[in-house]
Amino acid sequence: MFNDDEKKNKLKVIQFDKHKNTLVESLQPQETFDDVGGLEDVKKKIRMNFILPLQNPEFFKAYGKEAGGSLLLYGPPGCGKTFLAKAIAGEINANFLHMELQAILSMYVGQSEHNLHDFFEKAREQKPCVLFIDELDALGGSRQNMRHHHERMLVNQLLIELDGLNSHNNGVYVIGATNTPWYLDPALRRPGRFNQLIFIPPPSEQERELILKLKVKDKPQAKLNFKKYAGKSQHFSGADLEQLVNDSIESALQRSLETGELQPLTDNDITQALKGRKPTTLEWFSTAKNYATFSDVNKDYQHVLEYIKDNKIR
Repeated sequence: MFNDDEKKNKLKVIQFDKHKNTLVESLQPQETFDDVGGLEDVKKKIRMNFILPLQNPEFFKAYGKEAGGSLLLYGPPGCGKTFLAKAIAGEINANFLHMELQAILSMYVGQSEHNLHDFFEKAREQKPCVLFIDELDALGGSRQNMRHHHERMLVNQLLIELDGLNSHNNGVYVIGATNTPWYLDPALRRPGRFNQLIFIPPPSEQERELILKLKVKDKPQAKLNFKKYAGKSQHFSGADLEQLVNDSIESALQRSLETGELQPLTDNDITQALKGRKPTTLEWFSTAKNYATFSDVNKDYQHVLEYIKDNKIR
């Protein structure tokens, strides 16, 4: 584990430069679990699998467990899966490598598999490192539904890298994120790969209030009733709330342009914006409910059904 000074120097985000076709490094914002509101059960599970093995290696080694592993975050889009992955990297003072689909796929045969291998090699060189695979379903979809050989080969390569057959993955934390985990290849869910599923729900009412406050921070504003709007934005994702604030700001900005004077954001701006917005998560819950009810043989998505019931989603 690094101290605070070392953390500032060593903690990095590793990104893909599409223009140079190379991996580049930049300083990472210092997000930690303190910046993630709520999700206490999620944080507890992550601490057990990602953080405590670094803090208490002798205990975990005695039971044959080493630092490293994989985690699959799933849930409606816009609910902060990427932010949570960065916070995990901040908690363990690790480098952060964000793998995006456009950085992997290539029109040339075999190049996609090569690009995928390069990402894993970079993660192994930068240990401890969080390797975050966004849109995992697009990269590791079910091979049974694939028509082309090269698509199946890419999934095969992903399985090889996760198993660490050619290199040791100790100290590499692979975090996948997907909106549709039921479309993943079953082999990815085998123990030792993405066998740990964590449901990331929309923010709670208290979290929505906090998000709204943060989104309008430092903006010209009258006294706003955040608690009221948090209650009226049930099932909104973080992305939905951000768009709600943007719509409200546009209204205030329009008044400012019309009057020639800076106009503060008001309750009326947010009220009018709310009338034109619906939570985008409802469509996801409709699909997830059908799958969890009729096709979830292993009962992997019971958390979704419990959330739907507790929050009276129809």
